Amino acid sequence: MQIIDKVLMPKTKIPIIIIGASSIVKDAHLPAYKNGGFEVFGILNRTKSKAELLATAYNIPNVFNNLKEAIAAAPEKVIYDIAIMPQQYLDILNELPDGSIILLQKPMGETLDEAKEILAVCRRKKHIAAINFQLRHAPFIIAARKLIEEGQIGEIYDFEVRLTTFTPWDIFPIIALNKRLEILYHSIHYMDLIRSFLGNPKSIVSKTFGHPIKTYSSTRTTTIFDYGEDTRAVINTNHDHHFGPKNQESFIKMEGTKGAIKIKMGLLLDYPHGVPDKFEYCFLEENKETEWIEYKIDGSWFPEAFTNIMAGLMRFAEGTEHCLPTHVEDVIHTMEIVESAYLSNEKDGQLLKA
Repeated sequence: MQIIDKVLMPKTKIPIIIIGASSIVKDAHLPAYKNGGFEVFGILNRTKSKAELLATAYNIPNVFNNLKEAIAAAPEKVIYDIAIMPQQYLDILNELPDGSIILLQKPMGETLDEAKEILAVCRRKKHIAAINFQLRHAPFIIAARKLIEEGQIGEIYDFEVRLTTFTPWDIFPIIALNKRLEILYHSIHYMDLIRSFLGNPKSIVSKTFGHPIKTYSSTRTTTIFDYGEDTRAVINTNHDHHFGPKNQESFIKMEGTKGAIKIKMGLLLDYPHGVPDKFEYCFLEENKETEWIEYKIDGSWFPEAFTNIMAGLMRFAEGTEHCLPTHVEDVIHTMEIVESAYLSNEKDGQLLKA
């Protein structure tokens, strides 16, 4: 059996202009684009010196003073990779030329109302816009999806994401101050992932927690999805396990009627350094003892997932791919779940009619 953990590259690699020069650009976007052989045509940032440092490190030929200057110098076909805080999205989306090709860093706004405004602008200006939910495009998720699409593990009836680790939020000083921290900036990845496999749930129950001696708004969350009587989907995140690596956990587990898949997400253990991932699967076979098989996946969440999502956007823009999985038209439903999670946190549960 062949396990596929790669995506197809575009026939034509569209130049990229990056808006933002934060740590995620330095640690993920730029290494990913170098990995994919993509051309970064230019970069701009509110603090120009930060953009200049990255331009020097990655041989980016153009550092722009502002968005107007970048638009004027842009090639005829270009992708705008917007990696700044969501509060600035609307102004940028309105300023970009109609029909622009755009990759927006997640989340799609701070609230569902903001997400709806972003969607409305993209529709009005006919932008081709995707949200950078790159976990969907991690090599270990591509491999899992292929096995599931082939029917290898049967019908999924249990989907669990568990994180018990220590996250140094202080390396994201602006994000760490957010009143909507854990769900909006971390659990959102898993909410989007579960949706991509199981569709939109009927409802959710979610509770997010702070810490007695920390100032962050929330660092631990439990979310349960309602997919009917036979299917359990749950996210448990704990970023406060500051007790050494021995009992830390970081995994995605999918159980089906014919088999199961378990993925250790090594990136989140000893973050941001990470440890190796682990991809295991087993198939139920009559009269055979169950055996878990480990498969070596080529690549990880950083930077390969970032390479893959950009490749998918390029393929969609050139017409060789007919589906853009994280299109704003789809991700609006992830934002509905996020908003419902916060409403549930205040109540006893929340139907998905935020």
